[in-house]
Amino acid sequence: MIKYVIKRLLLAIPVLIGVSIIVFLIMRVFSADPAPVVLGQHATAEAMKAWRDANGLNDPILVQYFDFVTGALTGNLGESYYTHTPVLTELMNRFPATVELAIVAIIIAAVIGVALGVVSATHKNTPIDGLATILALVGVSMPIFWLGVLLIILFAGMLHVLPSSGRIDPLLQPVGGTGLYLLDTLLSGDFEAFADAASHIVLPAVALSMYSMAVITRMTRSSMLDTLNEDYVRTARAKGIRKRRVDIHHALRNAMLPVTTVIGLQLGSLLGGAMLTETVFAWPGIGKYVVDSILKSDFPVVQGAVLLIAVIFVIINLVVDVIYAYLDPRIKYSQEEG
Repeated sequence: MIKYVIKRLLLAIPVLIGVSIIVFLIMRVFSADPAPVVLGQHATAEAMKAWRDANGLNDPILVQYFDFVTGALTGNLGESYYTHTPVLTELMNRFPATVELAIVAIIIAAVIGVALGVVSATHKNTPIDGLATILALVGVSMPIFWLGVLLIILFAGMLHVLPSSGRIDPLLQPVGGTGLYLLDTLLSGDFEAFADAASHIVLPAVALSMYSMAVITRMTRSSMLDTLNEDYVRTARAKGIRKRRVDIHHALRNAMLPVTTVIGLQLGSLLGGAMLTETVFAWPGIGKYVVDSILKSDFPVVQGAVLLIAVIFVIINLVVDVIYAYLDPRIKYSQEEG
């Protein structure tokens, strides 16, 4: 297993290099010149040139990329053009918000997705199966930003039962802790703040979870159908074991192996793909920060954020593979040999 982990880490190096090259070139080729954005349209040409010189934007493109990579290897992702704060510090301040949103979203997606998948598989070709399939198709097809707007209109605008934006009431914001407001307020015993934080996270988490829920539903249904046709399941039924016990304790336990992988991969996708959701709900996470930085041509922030998200995604994929090998000993040796 150790050899496999080392091999995967080595394979991640060209992936991260490729990500860094792509985001670096996209920002340089397709983004607006940050000098007039930062200094204002009325700044003189001399002032803009001096600013570009100070920020290394007049250096050859290879020199700029080399500086970016060498800085990243030492944990220095540069400074924001606007706040003059280290990019890594800015990202770490917003990272807990994104993590909390992604965790709540994946919990919603996993619980509902697995339940729908099991019900759909155990009621194959029935109206229940058809309804679950329709819900999965809607979840895959529906744009997150459109769903988010609908949720805001319904629950915040019409029913007035949930807040439409933000993370918590500023007067109830916890100080210190992990940065995960649900956890911090719960551990401190501030249940009023916990309830307020929970109400704020409901709409963005539901909107973010829809696609993952649909994917998990379809994978669970497919895996359950395959497992229900196995000989040991038919044998258990022939012995007179109750159908629910066979479905849950025999079929679902083995069907969850590929589903576990999908859930892990979806968590990585949620961490990196929450930009639209955070923007719609004004959620103060990395996603919204990156969108704002793209609009302002803040090169160091966008480059650093994309690289950080890529690293997180690679790590999550590796962890998921290791967990899968642990849950299914049959594949452990083949991975080590490969």
